[in-house]
Amino acid sequence: MNNLPKIALGAWAWGQGDVGGGDIFGNQYTENDLRPVFEYAVKNGLTLWDTAAIYGMGASEKILGSYIKDLPREDIIISTKFTPQISSDSKNAMEEMLNASLERLNVENIDVYWIHNPFDVEKWTPELIPLAKSGKVKSIGVSNHDLAQIKRVNEILNQAGLKISAVQNHYSLLNRSSETSGILDYCKENGITFYAYMVLEQGALSGKYDKNHLFPKGSQRADVYNDLFVALDPLLKELRTIANNHQVSVAQVTTTWAIYKGVLPLIGVTKKEQVDDALKTQNIQLTDEEVLRLESIADELKISTVREWEKEMK
Repeated sequence: MNNLPKIALGAWAWGQGDVGGGDIFGNQYTENDLRPVFEYAVKNGLTLWDTAAIYGMGASEKILGSYIKDLPREDIIISTKFTPQISSDSKNAMEEMLNASLERLNVENIDVYWIHNPFDVEKWTPELIPLAKSGKVKSIGVSNHDLAQIKRVNEILNQAGLKISAVQNHYSLLNRSSETSGILDYCKENGITFYAYMVLEQGALSGKYDKNHLFPKGSQRADVYNDLFVALDPLLKELRTIANNHQVSVAQVTTTWAIYKGVLPLIGVTKKEQVDDALKTQNIQLTDEEVLRLESIADELKISTVREWEKEMK
């Protein structure tokens, strides 16, 4: 897609329910809490919003849909996902999940519709074709796919005159496997936008948390990251040093690193200050030396943050 903002905003932490804000992040944000955040972001030009049917089992889409229903459709870019693992046994399972997403989001089409996981490339990829040709899906993306799977999806789509427009994988200073495996190069060579999710490692690289300021217990991110903060200390110290030199926040430096790498960072937002971080990030310029230093320190840590729903790309 053309004219995308430099940063996409994510709504994974919006709403309660399984695989939602409370379960993953330990958040309890309501529709009323999040409306000012959404309106502030859109007012300032951050109009690309990413969600999924599985986030809160529809709760995230429903909240987002309640905000966008009164806006001109062309003012918002909507990205949502088909998750094979929660599909029905119906022969029209993908279309059914898409239609449910459309209803919750209060729209007639999706700008970017993703296959969330490479559960069965041969089965699910062809299901996208009639949906794209119907106009319900404007462009196609794949998430958590490795390079071979991405190429195979493109082969299937190409036979129908379609193509992948976007790839969305976990990509951060702690997980650069989409870079080392050649996925980033493939995307650049084929005009595919790479969305980097978990750039901030769910807040672990935001500067708000460290070995002395842990995630509150009771969420998946606390279970994953709290035991890593001691090891992460050298990287967080370097991020703070660079942030101080530029007079910006650690979260802004971490996100700017992703922009430097030529990808579209996907940043989850639940507060206005997180939107401010995203806005300010667009004006920061890191030096080659700063990027190399961050990557060298991160690589030396040898910390894996590959999560249970994904894999390291090879």
